[in-house]
Amino acid sequence: MRRLAAVSWIALPLAGALVLSGCSSAKSTSDDLQIVANPIAARPAVSPAVTVRPAGQVLGTGSVSAVAVDAKTATLVVAVPEPPSLRLYDLNALASPPVNMPLYGKVSRLTVTPGRVEIAEPDQGVVQQLTLPDRKLTETKTGGQPASSIVYGADRLVAMGAGKDIRVLPAAGPARTIGGQLYSADDVVDTGDGVVVLDRLRTAVFSVDLAAGKVDEGLRAGDGAANAVADSYGRVLVTDARAGALLAFSASPLIMRQRYPVPGGAYGIAYDATRSLAWVTLTARNEVVGFDVRGGEPVEKYRFPTVRQPDSVGVDEKSGRVIVGSAAGEGTQVIQP
Repeated sequence: MRRLAAVSWIALPLAGALVLSGCSSAKSTSDDLQIVANPIAARPAVSPAVTVRPAGQVLGTGSVSAVAVDAKTATLVVAVPEPPSLRLYDLNALASPPVNMPLYGKVSRLTVTPGRVEIAEPDQGVVQQLTLPDRKLTETKTGGQPASSIVYGADRLVAMGAGKDIRVLPAAGPARTIGGQLYSADDVVDTGDGVVVLDRLRTAVFSVDLAAGKVDEGLRAGDGAANAVADSYGRVLVTDARAGALLAFSASPLIMRQRYPVPGGAYGIAYDATRSLAWVTLTARNEVVGFDVRGGEPVEKYRFPTVRQPDSVGVDEKSGRVIVGSAAGEGTQVIQP
């Protein structure tokens, strides 16, 4: 795996970049990571009406809750909330009607391992797995409110949202739970150099020791950590929706490496490993921006107008096409940079 030097270019104040190690135990009287008495998870900035024609092409209409691309099978997967379902598009024939697959409930997150898509449906307490190209759905009832699921070797790791823990689902045998220190487990990310969990309520990230079965140290992730993705350098990239920033953390050890200002309501994020581009949606501006993250600080390479309320974004690493989902009923946008 390619690794960056331990660069630490910081453009914003580091108040809040504090390490937590067990300070949320019963004996603790303070919490360095909690920024308000009653924390509320960051939400995307409300988008204005579109005044510039969205770049590329727009597929259909309706609201989108998540998007993902399986480059192995050239499949675009779009989750729509009403009715809860998936729309599967052939990336080589986008003009063709999509295949529709009904789901149990609204999707909070889609994550892809080549040929497999993990589908978290929190309101129904279910995680489903879609295999491609055979389009077979397999469900796992987790209970609670699973917010995100990833494939991790032979296991699956499920971030259990308000359950405040990570569920480890092995291919065979009983599941186990890893908890501690979390207020909410909203996403789990495999960086290739360690597993990190995103906690939106504490606006923080924590490293997870799977072998020991515990949540390790944590760091504040800005003022409103929203979404996270792994890059090619053993890091997790996080959008800060409240302060308007793109953060980068190494996973082993957990250290903030970069904090770069991104005004305009930074929210959704996707990563193109082929081109080392992080795509960030700006919901307050109806834009998506592509940053080259290979160097000591992100470098803007692309900026495109989007559909209204671009809460979700994905990327086809084969072609470089960027997929943006509108949470305001304006469909799915496909952009070729």
